[in-house]
Amino acid sequence: MKKYLIAFAAMLSATPAMAHINPAEHASFSTGFLHPLSGADHVLAMVAVGLWAAQLGGRALWAVPATFVLVMMAGFGASLTGMPLPFIEPAIAASVVVLGLLALTAFKVPMPMGMIVVGFFALFHGFAHGGELGEASATPFLVGFALATALLHAAGVLLGPAIARLAGDKAGRLITRFAGGLTALAGLALMVGG
Repeated sequence: MKKYLIAFAAMLSATPAMAHINPAEHASFSTGFLHPLSGADHVLAMVAVGLWAAQLGGRALWAVPATFVLVMMAGFGASLTGMPLPFIEPAIAASVVVLGLLALTAFKVPMPMGMIVVGFFALFHGFAHGGELGEASATPFLVGFALATALLHAAGVLLGPAIARLAGDKAGRLITRFAGGLTALAGLALMVGG
């Protein structure tokens, strides 16, 4: 349990100044794959999507994360067309807060509503990835960050049951909700600091 808290604290320690790697220095796929893993805002939001999807259960377990990945890819494409989208960074920071709060409260909604909520935020995350493409090739970069995002979602989905096995069902639910609360607080810190 202690190692999970240490790992979570380490995720919170990334700062915006060192948030992402330079696409010009790496291959396009690896740059795309590492991109969402190298920024606290992306890591926290992606894991929170998985946590919340696990709490929703049923088909939402895969449909909510899949919606995020697909809409994020569409946002990436929209960015490459030059379409304007205001408030990208504030929306990304808000996504960390909102998704963290949803996991904290284990807020139950019908699956389509969950898909709409994560899809809204996914658009901004994808748009930001498009804006940070740099010299990387678009398609390998897209495949890389989509795969990394799906893996972060899977980590969130698997985290709750793993904690429940280690700490017991009731304690596991509380720890998972606590992780959602920490995520929301980290999002607030990003909003204030950014």
